[in-house]
Amino acid sequence: MLNLKTIDKTWTIFLDRDGVINREKKDDYIYHPAEFEFYPGTMEAMTLFSAIFNKVIIVTNQRGVEKGLMTLENLKDVHDHMRNTLSLSGAEIDKIYYCTSLDNNHPNRKPQPGMALQAKKDFPDIDFSKSLMVGNNLSDMEFGRNAGMFTVFVRTTSPDINLPHPYIDLAFNDLLNFSQALSAA
Repeated sequence: MLNLKTIDKTWTIFLDRDGVINREKKDDYIYHPAEFEFYPGTMEAMTLFSAIFNKVIIVTNQRGVEKGLMTLENLKDVHDHMRNTLSLSGAEIDKIYYCTSLDNNHPNRKPQPGMALQAKKDFPDIDFSKSLMVGNNLSDMEFGRNAGMFTVFVRTTSPDINLPHPYIDLAFNDLLNFSQALSAA
């Protein structure tokens, strides 16, 4: 079981993007920075994560690229906007990994652990037994489990998930509530 008191600078936090950091467009994609709307409290939460964790990693499925609805340049623009806005509050993201594949079985598409394995290759000091996956879907939780991480579910888009659930270690209403529990631990 995850004990928030044990988390220190040796830990890594992995976060999904849409529905966790920013408002998700139901059955659609964020195509450009003007559509990217941070949830209330995200800046505060991400600043705290930057101070507490060794690494802050984003892992996001982005099928809109392979569907031809947006380009990699559009995705980069959205990510640059997110990073630049967060950095104004002192929050830093070490790296963003994304999977554009339409294939549900692609090794990098959540819930497969490919993006976590890429992060481990880029940052060999990542220890999955000292890592958290924060997400708003069961596929995020399964991704965390598949990589050997602890999982934190945020109820922003799926408030009716029944707990306890085998993929979920802890659940919070949103990123801000999780960060407040973490800072109080």
